[in-house]
Amino acid sequence: MALIDSIRIKVSAGSGGSGIVRWIRERGRPRGGPCGGDGGRGGDVMLEGVRDISALASYRYKKTLSAENGQGGGYNKKHGANGESLVLRVPIGTVARIPELEREIEVMKEGERIVLLSGGAGGFGNDHFKSSTNQNPLEATPGKTGESGIVSLELKLIADAGLIGLPSAGKSSLLNALTHAHAKIGAYPFTTLEPNLGDFYGYILADIPGLIEGASEGKGLGTRFLKHIERTEILIHLVSSEQENPVESYKSIRKELETFESKLSKKREVIVLSKTDLISEKEISERMNMLKEESSSDEVYSVSIQNSESLKTFSDKLAQIFADK
Repeated sequence: MALIDSIRIKVSAGSGGSGIVRWIRERGRPRGGPCGGDGGRGGDVMLEGVRDISALASYRYKKTLSAENGQGGGYNKKHGANGESLVLRVPIGTVARIPELEREIEVMKEGERIVLLSGGAGGFGNDHFKSSTNQNPLEATPGKTGESGIVSLELKLIADAGLIGLPSAGKSSLLNALTHAHAKIGAYPFTTLEPNLGDFYGYILADIPGLIEGASEGKGLGTRFLKHIERTEILIHLVSSEQENPVESYKSIRKELETFESKLSKKREVIVLSKTDLISEKEISERMNMLKEESSSDEVYSVSIQNSESLKTFSDKLAQIFADK
């Protein structure tokens, strides 16, 4: 099932319960004084961060969701029960926006709860209005309406490093080899249709679906996955040894990053010549030098998941990169 990384849904906080007019009933005192209770507060709408990138899928077919209303006040000054809050469980890295309220909230930590919409206050019963000059108030107030709006929930993955590159550059295979993530792989473009995550010694690697020329304008998988790169600290840029011109392949991805968001091009980049079992040692050296010259970077490595020694060497280098960052 495809990753649901954005939804729109109408949500409403609960309205407060109304206060009521009631009187103490005692023998010989048909109206023995006010005792109408206050209404309960309406439930809030809250966001809770969870470590589950598929969490938004549970709201895929929801049109509206509401927190509970507060209950009305009762006899003998009884306070109405508060409404239960509505808790929306969203993946860490989710941005919630309600344009009409000019509200934007980011959920960045697992387990944190943030109020998105506030429930309405409960109304006052007539006991609230009793005073030395008003012994028998007939006044009570209704509860306040809770906040509501159409919220857009958009997931932007948070990862320590994101694997980027053209389709079939070997990103999913490398992720599997480094983290045992079991990402789907295949010898054709766009095998990965959603980001895959893996744990690399406590650091999160994200396999970002393959980009193509024009992705920043919506071609291929388009900007849907470019946004997931925004929150990765390091870009691991894979260039396949199968490419006849590795420099052109490298430049095409760099162009899409710069076009989509200039900050992306300023992130730390580790360049990896992948699938090196397909070419000779001499060709590996030549292509790595070409990439170093084009990128002006010393962080250019090579790897083949078919060669355990090559894989271990790169894994050790990557672990050192994280340790030093």
